[in-house]
Amino acid sequence: MLKAFWRAISQLSDPAIFGVLVMSVIGAALVLAAIWTGVDVVVTRMTLFTTGWLDWLARLAIGVGTVFLTIALFGAIAALIAGLFVDRVARAVERRYYPGLPPARASGIAEQLAGGLSFLLAALFLNLLALPLYLIWGADVPIFLGLNGYLLGRQYFELVALRRVDRPTARLLWRTHRLKLVACGAVIAGFSFVPFANLLTPVVATAFMLHIFQDFTALEEACERQRFGVTPVSPNHRPQRIT
Repeated sequence: MLKAFWRAISQLSDPAIFGVLVMSVIGAALVLAAIWTGVDVVVTRMTLFTTGWLDWLARLAIGVGTVFLTIALFGAIAALIAGLFVDRVARAVERRYYPGLPPARASGIAEQLAGGLSFLLAALFLNLLALPLYLIWGADVPIFLGLNGYLLGRQYFELVALRRVDRPTARLLWRTHRLKLVACGAVIAGFSFVPFANLLTPVVATAFMLHIFQDFTALEEACERQRFGVTPVSPNHRPQRIT
């Protein structure tokens, strides 16, 4: 997992990925600025309690909650942005590390937006439910990483997996490797928690999860070869028994 993450980081200077990175950073930064501006305008113009210290405490709670909610939603919004460029990032990674792969299935804009929006709504709903728990000292970080590890792990895995396999196969891979994929999602969530570095999340997460997917594919093929004695095949096809 760490090797896959390092590979994703080391390819940021790739010209094909750098252009996507610039677009993702601009889009994510605009969304982040809009959220914080909206919260600041609302909080500064309202009085929550007439008692000074109670009003200050309420504003502090809103501020802390907004920090966690913004960071959590940034990952979801960044994933939506990354969905528009996933093919470009994935092709750059495959050209460098997996040049023998056949062309992948290209997903349409409508499909990408539908998947991204559904994920964004799920992330918004679940993080709003978890928002009171984010205010519990000592439980906030584990809850954040666990919840968003699941969300981001599943979203980015599906983004890259559906380029190579159909949806039932992608879901089977998810169920088979769920714990590792949630751990990968937690790495992505933790990376998105780091100021400024979180702007790199869409590109890094896409490349990172593509390496993880290829590791799973290689493992599945190795197991099939050992079991049935088959010749290597591409990730687009299931190995067949030799007769």
